[in-house]
Amino acid sequence: MAGFPNFDRSSALPAAALHIEFPESLPVSARRQEIEAALREHQVIIVCGETGSGKTTQLPKIALAMGRGKCNARPGERGRLIGHTQPRRIAASSVAKRIAEELKTPLGEVVGYKVRFQDRLSKDASVKLMTDGILLAETQTDPDLKAYDTLIIDEAHERSLNIDFLLGYIRQLLPRRPDLKVIVTSATIDADRFADYFASSKGKAPVLMVSGRTYPVEVRWRPFEDSRDYGLDNAIADAVDELWRSPQASGDILVFLPGEREIREAADHLRKHLSHQPVLRNTEVLPLFARLSQAEQDRIFHPHGQRRIVLATNVAETSLTVPGIRFVIDAGTARVKRYSLRQKVEQLQVEPISQAAANQRAGRCGRVADGICIRLYDEADFTGRPRFTDPEILRSSLAGVILRMKALHLGAIEQFAFIDPPSGRA
Repeated sequence: MAGFPNFDRSSALPAAALHIEFPESLPVSARRQEIEAALREHQVIIVCGETGSGKTTQLPKIALAMGRGKCNARPGERGRLIGHTQPRRIAASSVAKRIAEELKTPLGEVVGYKVRFQDRLSKDASVKLMTDGILLAETQTDPDLKAYDTLIIDEAHERSLNIDFLLGYIRQLLPRRPDLKVIVTSATIDADRFADYFASSKGKAPVLMVSGRTYPVEVRWRPFEDSRDYGLDNAIADAVDELWRSPQASGDILVFLPGEREIREAADHLRKHLSHQPVLRNTEVLPLFARLSQAEQDRIFHPHGQRRIVLATNVAETSLTVPGIRFVIDAGTARVKRYSLRQKVEQLQVEPISQAAANQRAGRCGRVADGICIRLYDEADFTGRPRFTDPEILRSSLAGVILRMKALHLGAIEQFAFIDPPSGRA
């Protein structure tokens, strides 16, 4: 097809030479043939996978095995990329490293990533991990996204502004790019919304449900009264003691907190608390949030010998899997950007998370063995929370949405194909 970028394939590794294996332990591997058949038949498919299904790491490999990606181009053809978006930079880089390891290739050669301030992608790479913001920005210089033959939009259920803009842009692009294949992945929520949204002459986009590789998780409710003498940090320390009370209670702990400040305060408190316990004195306490340096990120994913507590924001809720986690402590809150109609400004405030987000967090401790999730709130509080997190577009000012759309050259707001149109509040 005329007009496609002229990629130099001089050193591209052919797919036949790649070591592509699909671990039997991952549920998505058992559905590989169904996914391939659906993708051949339809332009867009929806893959719904629970925590531990393997969809994030295996779907790009399935696309490669199907003959997509630059390394599968025939001699003389201009090959194209498999684009794979993540909501956060830390997820894009860690997923790229994981897939490159599984393919037994150096990072950047076949699988690489591009995020703000970092580009680990050779000109001959076939799979490109990136944030959804990077792909959106590319629409300005490559309006038909001709650099790609396949797009995987991961964690679409997060419904950030970038994800909603990207899905709307892709839906408008599909008639102009009949050769483009799109995989939208989501947690089990919102599957039918996406299937209806990407309906074609063949009907709704097919939805493939993939179970998670999870063990039973016991949920314990440990609400606490915040006072001058006892606060969140004390409640976390008590929960750690409860989980590690037995010497046989092996496994690491993942603690969910709303932000970087709370993580640093909890880390300081925990280190002091653990220093008085001979058995736990050598416990490693690590932070995990989006602004971490590459070296700090890498520490979390490297093998370790001692017990470990990882204090994380909601970055560890879905696409980012911290290895070795047996236990979760959930503070039940997250920092959320919301437009204040009264004050006419967008504010970043700490709010209770939805039931869906709480269940995602609990699912992080059932990956390697039976898990325990301690929620620092009670069951009545949980049942009173909204079932799902509302899309960012419904929490944003209309003026802000219009400005973002103008900056991205997405056209008039009233003509854009939103999944949920923005609120009419200015």
